[in-house]
Amino acid sequence: MIATYGFSATLTARPGLGDRLVDLLLTGLNPGSPGASGHCVVYLVSRSASDPDIVHVTEGWTSEDDHHRIFAGEAARSIVAQIDPLLDKEPEYTDHVPVRGKAAF
Repeated sequence: MIATYGFSATLTARPGLGDRLVDLLLTGLNPGSPGASGHCVVYLVSRSASDPDIVHVTEGWTSEDDHHRIFAGEAARSIVAQIDPLLDKEPEYTDHVPVRGKAAF
């Protein structure tokens, strides 16, 4: 599948909660979770090299509609509800239109 819609998000955890935020975001790859969907072709969680409480998520989806449909589901809403209390400020989002690349994890 090819990604036609994507975004990156920068999430800043409350001091000392970066590990919990990363662990929670990685549950997004569990079976039945958004990142496990066949419509999600890129799901990358990374951290700032200088601040362990700053976490970046990069996602690529087959379409924007697929992303919104999957994130309207219970699994995604549950993860988002658990993320909010860990955050020190609102996430920052940047939309992307994927062109080409490689992902091997």
